[in-house]
This record gives sequence, C-alpha cells and structure tokens, in this order.
Amino acid sequence: MLQRKEELSHNIRYISKVPVKLVMDREFLTVRPEDPLTVLIGKFTSEETSAVVVDKDGKLLGFITMKDLLHFFATPRRYSVVGLGLLKKYTLTRASRVEDIMVTKPITIHVDDNIGQAIKLMTETGKHHLPVIDDEKKVHGLLEVKDIIRLIRIVAL
Repeated sequence: MLQRKEELSHNIRYISKVPVKLVMDREFLTVRPEDPLTVLIGKFTSEETSAVVVDKDGKLLGFITMKDLLHFFATPRRYSVVGLGLLKKYTLTRASRVEDIMVTKPITIHVDDNIGQAIKLMTETGKHHLPVIDDEKKVHGLLEVKDIIRLIRIVAL
C-alpha cells in the first residue's frame, strides 16, 4: 500500500510538470463575433461544449460555453429588478450575434504554462475550459478538464 501511494505521488508530480501544449486540443470550435447565434448553436455538438471567438488572424476576442449560452435562455426570476442589461439579455433574436453574448475577457492559460498551473487556475476559478494563447493572444488550442483527466488516467494506471 505504501509503495502504491509513493507511485501515485510521483505520478502526480510528473503530471503537474507536463506542458499544456502537449495535452491541449489543437482542433477546437471557432466562431467570429459577427456570426449569428444560429451558426454557433448549429456548431455545438455533444463533443463540442465551447467555442473560441477569434478575429481573422486567430487572435482571441472572446469565449462561449454551452453553459454561457443557456443563461440567455433562462426565464427571469419572479420579482427580479429589471435593468437595461437584463432587458438586453431577454431580447435575443435570430438576428443576435456571437458578440452579443460572448465572454469578452475569458480566463486563459499561456501556451508555455504547465498542467499544474492549469489545474490550479481551473480549481480556483471553477472554469472547465481554458483557451491556450501566446503573448500576442493568438489561440493555439483549448484545454479542458477532460484532457487533464485523460492524462491522469494514462499516467496513473
């Protein structure tokens, strides 16, 4: 039992040092800010749970997850105070665009960071998806919890 604990401890230390760029998904869903929401919704599948919003040069402009999208279709609470932001939220139409709902300052991780830093960031913020960017904000990939779990499964078993 003690030997198994030591092996797991060693594996956990190893996992935390693995570079993000080795684990991230290089094939990820991208959309443009001017894309209609219908295009975004059509691109979401069971495999794709988030979308990176980029400009024509591949630089990060925003981020959207399925959960973010759901917030815009939730009914208002009873006795809610209605402000302009809330009214805008409930006026989404077929003409609404990605830029109307995207998170404009998403939490990201740098392409040169390691999995230990990613795990810390995810646990502190509660985020399950991190766009992986460089110093110029160009998106290189997407790191999700499932990618880290896959690595843990490979190393721990």
